[in-house]
Amino acid sequence: MASVEKRGESYRIVVFDGYYPNGKQRTRKKTVKLDPNLTQKKITDELERQKVLFEEQVKKGQYYSSDMRFSEYAEIWIKNYGERQLAPKTLERYKALLVRINDAIGNIPLVKLQPHNINEFIMNLEEGKREDTKFIAVVDLKELSKIHGMTRVKLAEQSGVTESTIYAAFRGQGVRKETAIAICKTLKIKIKDTFVEKGGNVKLAPRTVLHYFRLISTILNAAVKDDQIIDSNPADRTRPPHSVRKEAEYLDDIQSIHLLELLEEEPIKYTTAIILLLFLGLRRGELLGLEWSDINFSNRKVSIHCTSQYIAGKGIITKEPKTSSSVRTIKLSNICFDQLQTYRVWQDEQRLSFGNQWHETNRLFTTWNGLPMHPDSLSGWFKDFIKRSGLPNIHLHSLRHTNATLMIASGIDIRTVSRRLGHAQTSTTMNIYTHAIQSADAKAADKLEDMLSPKGKVIPFRAKQISEG
Repeated sequence: MASVEKRGESYRIVVFDGYYPNGKQRTRKKTVKLDPNLTQKKITDELERQKVLFEEQVKKGQYYSSDMRFSEYAEIWIKNYGERQLAPKTLERYKALLVRINDAIGNIPLVKLQPHNINEFIMNLEEGKREDTKFIAVVDLKELSKIHGMTRVKLAEQSGVTESTIYAAFRGQGVRKETAIAICKTLKIKIKDTFVEKGGNVKLAPRTVLHYFRLISTILNAAVKDDQIIDSNPADRTRPPHSVRKEAEYLDDIQSIHLLELLEEEPIKYTTAIILLLFLGLRRGELLGLEWSDINFSNRKVSIHCTSQYIAGKGIITKEPKTSSSVRTIKLSNICFDQLQTYRVWQDEQRLSFGNQWHETNRLFTTWNGLPMHPDSLSGWFKDFIKRSGLPNIHLHSLRHTNATLMIASGIDIRTVSRRLGHAQTSTTMNIYTHAIQSADAKAADKLEDMLSPKGKVIPFRAKQISEG
């Protein structure tokens, strides 16, 4: 409810607008000057109109005062832009980053935010250690969950924690305090009897620091260009954090063959998933978003047009791929085609065996009852598989890098590689797979020399000397 205070010859309208993170009441204020010749009734009527208008602007997030704090504007930016334009996974990540950002610069008014404030925050991220302490289970969480009738998937769904994080907690790895609390609350057990607190001792990765900086800069750019609250972006006058591009991890051809050999002893669902990732170079979300209607068995092609993701609080969602170029059709190799045929027969048998418990989602990769598979289930299985395989310590996305690297090394042109990967531009492919392109270039030089050198001999060419005159 808005209120009006008379201040000399003007009036100040005050509107309640929720609370700050510290619990303090937040208000919006606007000063109104009226014609002193108006009658008292007209002044009262006009003030009432201004109150209603201002209250509506505040309610819709359309009023920005000159002393608005960074955290307040960030909240509005998330609501007006983030929730409408960003992919769910990106929005979730931005909200997580803003927690630490707001702790550092959130209370500073936008008009008073200086480059040194941002520089100091970035420097603390680069030089300091992770602020999050870790909580490690001192009991057998897996066994405890079974006693309470909870599978890993069910515990993840009811606690709002990702399945991979639950899996990490089961294996004795450290989790955040919020995660430990959520697990204990779901299992109805005391945190002090279940977890022990240990301080974090790992620095943030340079790329993570860069993500913090870019988010700050993006929000401030909106304050300059979209809402014109400030004249310039202080992040433009700061020292951007340094981030070295990390070389993509991948398997070579010999290791890839060994991987395929090892898969022969693994469950067919996971074997099929890994074969498709390796031969098609799909992203995890693209793979898990596949439906049987996307497989054209007649033409031996697969169409990618959606991705499957897990969002805390929302569960598993299906969305469009990250770019329009990610929507694509890829030819299936004989190995992929044969594997899919075998896997389809197996899944049909599963469907029949579970009867009315089976959910008809039409997905290729599902849980035991036909519901979409949790993305972290596949990642968790692959992590364990790699650990006992003797192969290099790669992760699931490394199979996409392996696919691209092997294609380039075998001489497939970069445009075809880029199209199959779903990259918007070939420059993206070239930037990521510089190592493979350089290796292919060296191989091309050697191959050309072998072709043009008789019997493998190197012929020294000497320029013919021609005298002028």
